[in-house]
Amino acid sequence: MLEFLIVPFVNALVYLYDLLGGNFGLAVIIFTIALRLVTYPFTKQQMESSRKMQELQSSRKYKTIQKKYKNDKEKFAQEQMKLYQEMGINPLGSCLPSLISMFIIIPVYFSVSRALVFTPLQMLQLKADLYSSTFAKLIPLNSEWLWIKDLGQPERWHGLSNIIPESFPILGAGIPILTILVVISSYVQSKMITPASSSPDDQSAAMGKSMSLMMPIMFAFIAYTSPGGLALYFLISNLIGIVQYGLMGKANIGKSGAKA
Repeated sequence: MLEFLIVPFVNALVYLYDLLGGNFGLAVIIFTIALRLVTYPFTKQQMESSRKMQELQSSRKYKTIQKKYKNDKEKFAQEQMKLYQEMGINPLGSCLPSLISMFIIIPVYFSVSRALVFTPLQMLQLKADLYSSTFAKLIPLNSEWLWIKDLGQPERWHGLSNIIPESFPILGAGIPILTILVVISSYVQSKMITPASSSPDDQSAAMGKSMSLMMPIMFAFIAYTSPGGLALYFLISNLIGIVQYGLMGKANIGKSGAKA
């Protein structure tokens, strides 16, 4: 399944690991930056879709049909779609990059898991996937990074394990710092790309709002239960996205008061 992406991803991670002196955490960070650069055209499309949606919702035409058809949801939806067509807006345009991100997550998950092997059988599989015999000499890879003992396992910080009372077993079992950061950054990024709506009947805005709540929850579950390397990928990807959306906002979204 998706071997055409998993194998190249594994080799890219191992190559970066070797290039960066055996630092797998840093390799994941550089790998994430590279993926974000490759997928930037889709991210830009998402940004443009959000910007156009904001321009639409601040236009006189939109506000006019809001007022005219405030008691007729069906007619309002029809007129809204006409405005979408006039302004070249795809109501689902912001969903495509999210779907692509979800598609990429799967091979990234298996790439991290496959690179940080433990059993002899897994090592044989990894060696078979590597393009160079030089890479094979690096196995097993060092999976320790900062406070994380093993990036191949779900990340937990146990720094408070000696002072947390037994009455708080959840905290005593470790605090998922990366998961918490993933939730926060996912929410911030979702809010940045979700255009505000001035109408409770705007279905596309309602869908965007729902996505801005569901995506952080979904990523939180994946980050909490998956290898720490994947949680690190989520975090860095989100931070890059926030920077990109912030720069795009200064350049374009500030002009959303244009009238159509």
